[in-house]
Amino acid sequence: MASENSAQEKTEDPTPKRMEKAFEDGQVLSSKELFVFSTLFTGLILYFLSVGFAGQILGEWGGFFNFNMSEFEGELSRLSYQAVRYIIFYGLLFGAPLFIIVLFTQGALAGRINFAPKALEFKGSRIDPLKGLQRMFSVKSLVELAKSILKVVFLIGSAALIINSQISTLLTASDSNISHGVSRAHGIFISLFITLLIVLVIIALIDVIWQRHQYIEQLKMSRQDVKDEHKQTEGSPEVKAKIRRLQMASAAQAAKQRSALENVPEATAIITNPTHFAVALKYDVGERGAPVILAMGRGKLAEEIIEIGSKESIAIFQSPFLARALFFTGDIGEEISEELFNAVAAVLAFIFRLENGEDVAAPEIDVPENLKFTETGALYNA
Repeated sequence: MASENSAQEKTEDPTPKRMEKAFEDGQVLSSKELFVFSTLFTGLILYFLSVGFAGQILGEWGGFFNFNMSEFEGELSRLSYQAVRYIIFYGLLFGAPLFIIVLFTQGALAGRINFAPKALEFKGSRIDPLKGLQRMFSVKSLVELAKSILKVVFLIGSAALIINSQISTLLTASDSNISHGVSRAHGIFISLFITLLIVLVIIALIDVIWQRHQYIEQLKMSRQDVKDEHKQTEGSPEVKAKIRRLQMASAAQAAKQRSALENVPEATAIITNPTHFAVALKYDVGERGAPVILAMGRGKLAEEIIEIGSKESIAIFQSPFLARALFFTGDIGEEISEELFNAVAAVLAFIFRLENGEDVAAPEIDVPENLKFTETGALYNA
C-alpha cells in the first residue's frame, strides 16, 4: 500500500512532453507583477521620449476646442473627426510599444509566445460556486492577498519616504515662479517614479521565483505518470521486445536468403514475377517428394537469382501469381506447399518438354484463390 501511494504522489519534475502539453493547453508561466513593472518602465521611457513633443501635442489638442461659434455645427463635425483621428494615432503610437513589451515579457518568461485556443474553451468548473469558494480560500489566493498587501505597503512606504525627503522643496516651490515650480515638481515626480520602479522590480523578481515554483509544483507528475508517458513515447516493453524479435527474424531470413544464392546453380527451374520475385526450385525426375526451394528473394536478391540462373542456363518461367505464392508460403530448404503441386508440376512438365526439343505452348498456370498474393503479401482480390 505504501509503495502504491508513493507511486501516485506527484514527486517527479515534469517531463518535456508534459511541459509541452501544458503549453499547448495555455497553461504557461506568468507573472502579473513583471507585467506591471515592464509596462511602467516602458511608459517612463516613452515619457522621456515625448517630453520634447509635449508642447506640440498639447497645442494640437487645444486646437480642437478653438472654433468659430458662428459655424458651430460644421466646425464641431470637422473637429470631432480630427480629434478621433488624433486619439487613434497617438493611442497606437504609445499603445503599440506597450503591447509589444507585454508580448516580449511573456515570451521571455515562458520561453516563447503561444496562442492556445484550448485556453478559451468553456469549462464548467469556472462557474461552479463550490470551485469558486475553494479558489477564494485556497493557499494560492491567500498568497496573492499577502502579496497585494505587501506590495501596497512597500509602494506607499517608498512614496512616503520620497515625499518626506522632498517636503521642503515642495513647500518652497510657491516662492519661485511657475516655471521653476513646475521644474521642481517634475524632478520630484521622476524621483518618485524611479523609486517605485525599483520597488516593483524587486517585487517582480520575487513573484517570478514564486510563480515558477508554483508552476512546476502544479505540473509535477507521479512515478506512474512518468512510466505511462514513457510507454506512450517509447512503446511498452512487450511491444518493443516483439519488434526486436521481428527485426531479428527478418535479419536472419535475409541472411539465409543471401547464403542460399550459392545453391542456385543446382536449381531445376526459376519461377519469376518477372523481376520483383524469384524462386529457384529443384526436382529430380523419378524421386519421391515434392520440389524443394533452393533459393528465393525479392528485389535485388531476385535480380541476382535470375542473373545466376541465366549464366547457368537454368530455365526461367514467368508467372507472377505462382512466384508470389511460392515466396510467401514456402521457405528455403523445404518442399513447396501441397496446394501448389499441380501448378509447379505444370511448369516443370513444360520445361522438361522444351529441353527434350518439343515445340509446346506455355501452359496456363492455375493458382488457388487463397494463395494469390499482391507484392506486399496481402491476398489478391480480383
